[in-house]
Amino acid sequence: MPRAPFSPSPALSRRRMPVLGVGVALLLLAACEEKQAQAPAPPPAAVTVLPLRPEQVTITTELPGRTSPFRTAEVRPQVGGVIRERLFAEGAATEAGKPLYQIDPAPYQASLQSAEAGLARAEAATTSARITVNRYQPLVRARAVSQQDLDNALATLRQAEADVASARASVTTAKLNLGYTRVDAPISGRTGRSSVTPGALVTADQTGSLVTITQLDPIYVDLTQPTSTLLRLKRELAAGRLKRVADDQAEVHLTLEDGSDYARAGRLQFSEVIVDPGTGSVTLRAVFPNPDGLLMPGMFVRARIEEGVAEGALMVPQQAVSRNPKGEATAMVVDAEGKVQPRVIRADRAIGNRWLVTDGLQANDRVIVEGLQRARPGAQVTATETTQQALDNPPPAQAGGPPGGQPTQQRAAR
Repeated sequence: MPRAPFSPSPALSRRRMPVLGVGVALLLLAACEEKQAQAPAPPPAAVTVLPLRPEQVTITTELPGRTSPFRTAEVRPQVGGVIRERLFAEGAATEAGKPLYQIDPAPYQASLQSAEAGLARAEAATTSARITVNRYQPLVRARAVSQQDLDNALATLRQAEADVASARASVTTAKLNLGYTRVDAPISGRTGRSSVTPGALVTADQTGSLVTITQLDPIYVDLTQPTSTLLRLKRELAAGRLKRVADDQAEVHLTLEDGSDYARAGRLQFSEVIVDPGTGSVTLRAVFPNPDGLLMPGMFVRARIEEGVAEGALMVPQQAVSRNPKGEATAMVVDAEGKVQPRVIRADRAIGNRWLVTDGLQANDRVIVEGLQRARPGAQVTATETTQQALDNPPPAQAGGPPGGQPTQQRAAR
């Protein structure tokens, strides 16, 4: 009897189907891996680097401060009396020696006349006493007058001469008091508000001033510098990293409250040697020319002081410096093999749009300034060198797109 052909059972067929599916999937995966292996590797990322060159940098410090007048004089009367006239305009400029007020001089003119009369009387008595002495001297030699009479005459003469000296002093005092009835400006400057009007009664050495005169040209600027900054400056000078511009004669520039720069430069005059225990700072005083009166007492300003010159300084653009998770300043450097190397640096201070780096970088290091988002530590990159001048003065972008006529990313997406 012939045998029927073999046919697998439905259960066996169901067991074989998953095995075939796995095999097909493995074949497809192998084909994809082969295609990926055959795909070309992406080109190295393009970055722009700046070779660092040592340069001479002037170190400046910006400090807050306030203006204060060069001189201030509170004018008070030296004699009492009634103000007859005010001889100046409030708020106007005046010069030393110009009259400000006139006090009624009549009582002091009378006192001067009385003193002059007393002087004349004392001089007449002196003349009479001198004549008597001259008459007695030959009579004493002839024994017509006793020596006692001559001695009395000499004593009277000396007393009369003393009276003359006293009378002359009284005349001088009376003249001074009469002169004091005209109150003059002790210094040149700008007058303030008058505290009295004509007809007011004033007294000598009163507590309230008649007017205040303020000299504004030149003008002082008092600055506060933290002791930590002062100590760091001294350490850098001692180590030779800084060269002093000039002892206590550094040039100072001002920035006003509205952000504008004051046109005239000043000079640092002196520095206090006592630290304020409340603020931990010392006071520096600079003097500025102020012929136009633009600076007024009490204004808040910011001053830039040239402290010294750093020789062989390395300056890194601020866009090339970032922070790692530890908060340390870092920069990316392209080595000789074209690979990116991260560096932890020490950036002491910002000068303009650059950092002064004192540690972590060396001369001729190529720091990445553009393309940092494409640079990965250890990755191969294509570096294009640039200069600091090119970074400070970038070419203007062409209308309708970036330089080179390339479409923008937004247009390409469209």
